[in-house]
Amino acid sequence: MGERETWMTEEFGASHEGAVEVVLSDGSVPEPVYFDSGSGSAGQRVSQWSVYDGRPRIPRAAALRAVCSCGWKGSEQRLDWEVISGRDLAEAGDGQADACERAWDTHTAAVEASTIPLPDTITMLLEQLEEEIDKLAKTSPIAAVRAARRTEITAEHVGYWAARSTLHDLTPGQAAAALGLTERAARSELARLGRYNPYAG
Repeated sequence: MGERETWMTEEFGASHEGAVEVVLSDGSVPEPVYFDSGSGSAGQRVSQWSVYDGRPRIPRAAALRAVCSCGWKGSEQRLDWEVISGRDLAEAGDGQADACERAWDTHTAAVEASTIPLPDTITMLLEQLEEEIDKLAKTSPIAAVRAARRTEITAEHVGYWAARSTLHDLTPGQAAAALGLTERAARSELARLGRYNPYAG
């Protein structure tokens, strides 16, 4: 895969990394485009949707669609090249690209809705804590740093036994579904919180 703009949420990270994917007129997905640096060093492989404008040796995009690293794909957003004419694709296809991002937003909202729900009291306390530390940072940044460190320490304490209990009670697949992560990411997160080596034994 070449370089391209991607989207992630803070909670789900690379487990649900979104991007705009190009679809050609035959329904296939093109290979990354290689751009020679011209300086003798290695060139650049690019998959950014806006480069697929049909210039010499580069395929022309027929449609754009949102994709996610979890395997989800959104509906195709067709490109009308008669309307696009000689305009730059990055500008002419901006509406379709925005529609792709909105589709991915809807997808991640569905992922969040499928995760284990948190009690309202916990959600409210977390939001209040964030607000209070933000306010503190305006008057005493160093005190806000201390508060952030104390929050991390608290998370480490409660997360240790929670992760260990989860490891005992749930399969990796069940834990991943509850957290909205891939199994690999869920294993890594539980190992981090539970302070154990996921590859041991």
